[in-house]
Amino acid sequence: MHQHLANLASDRSPSKSPTLSLWETTTRQALAGAREASAAAALAAYERALSIAHQLIEAPPAGRAEDCIAALVVSHHNLADWHIERSDPETAVCHLCDAHEALIALFLDTDRDSVVRQAALRHSRETHMALISHVARHGSHPLVTRALRKGCLALNIDSPRQH
Repeated sequence: MHQHLANLASDRSPSKSPTLSLWETTTRQALAGAREASAAAALAAYERALSIAHQLIEAPPAGRAEDCIAALVVSHHNLADWHIERSDPETAVCHLCDAHEALIALFLDTDRDSVVRQAALRHSRETHMALISHVARHGSHPLVTRALRKGCLALNIDSPRQH
């Protein structure tokens, strides 16, 4: 399921060129669909917003890397919330883990611009806390354990430091 979500997001491409404005509009449509109890429309719009966010990460507009990273996190968290509301914590946890692991991968990618890497590191605090909150509400999950461990290892938190 975890990999399925990544494939689903990468397979979808919006008909318009990805922009933060398009992401915002699509996210608003998803929220409106959720409020109006149009589950299918909301899910489709949330998935489009995630696809747009992934595309924005690949080529962030000048000076907007922070916003693009935030769009990715918000998109994953919106989808996680949508699945939790439908009693599907398994799919929700996949989105939470995907968000955290994507940020860790961006941070570790030395080919990326340092602004993107630093933004990913800053936002990883949010994804880390979302994983911890999920465990507190729904119990432990092996995907959460793996994602948190990847984050700790990436930051060398697990290894003792010598002073």
